[in-house]
Amino acid sequence: MTVLWQHDCMTAADVLSRASRVAEDVLFPAALAVDAADAIPAGHLDALAAAGLYGLAGPASAGGLDADLATLGGVIEIMSGGCLATTFVWLQHHSAVRALAASGNTALRDQWLAPLCRGTRRAGIALGGARPGPPLLQARAVPGGYVFDGSAPWVTGWDMIDVVHALARDDSGNLVAALLPAKVSATLTASRLELVAVNASRTVVLTFARHFVPAELVSGVSPHAQWLVGDASGLRPNGSLALGVAGRCGALLGQLAGQERQSALLAAELAACRAALAAAGNTAGAPSQPAARAAASAFAFQSAGVLVAAAGSQSILTGEHPQRLAREALFLLVFGSRPAIKDSLVGLLSARLR
Repeated sequence: MTVLWQHDCMTAADVLSRASRVAEDVLFPAALAVDAADAIPAGHLDALAAAGLYGLAGPASAGGLDADLATLGGVIEIMSGGCLATTFVWLQHHSAVRALAASGNTALRDQWLAPLCRGTRRAGIALGGARPGPPLLQARAVPGGYVFDGSAPWVTGWDMIDVVHALARDDSGNLVAALLPAKVSATLTASRLELVAVNASRTVVLTFARHFVPAELVSGVSPHAQWLVGDASGLRPNGSLALGVAGRCGALLGQLAGQERQSALLAAELAACRAALAAAGNTAGAPSQPAARAAASAFAFQSAGVLVAAAGSQSILTGEHPQRLAREALFLLVFGSRPAIKDSLVGLLSARLR
């Protein structure tokens, strides 16, 4: 794998340009094949690493790009318009990078942060202990570390990642974060989930059965409430996934005879959704954020429907993009959702029933 970038001389425009080249030259031409595949091609992920995009959220001191929120959202939108399945696997990596960059475990950070930023090592996330309500994944302190018990649903990229950033909750309400080898064992099993879209992401449920986590792999311990605040402030980039799918729908619509006006209308609405997401920002608890996220997902769903209807009967053939994009838009109605987003989205989609 040849690394093509140098972070110290790249502007935001350079980053977006590199992402666009990967999306148009590598991802989109193979999107239908990936949609039908069992796993993301290794070459796709290598291309992202070669373009420096695995280090997008990482600090410059570790070889990352230190990208701001606008650049991050732009790259996610571009890439998801190329291949949502590939983007879905790649996106999980950045949560682990950000967590490790902030870790007080210097030995763990020094070992893993630079390789993760280069993309020579890749990460996923397992949030079984983090979501509101009773934890699915629990941590218990033992001599030399912790024991994890329970499960973590929706762990993406299995067999394509080296480590998983796992969050388990202890009896005191703290989250224990650890960077674990992404390998099954006698105490860690993976059960594949079959998805109607992005199935090549190899998403699994991890089950931990008295799984010992040595202290040297623990990246930090923090209050669960603190994580919830950060989670609320970090939901904005997920909206860019929907914008990418919607943008591709609009572009394909514009290639159909007689659909130029409809394509222009979708482009205008896409710009409005993008502006709404930017205005909502990533402020924790911002009242406009759930509405902006819901609007983006609803727009992707609407855009896919317009493309399917305009393309006609060919849209339901498995070798055509409209049906793929429609299933991806369906997926984005629920991915990364939270109660406020769900309520807003249901309201938007049922508005005509009133």
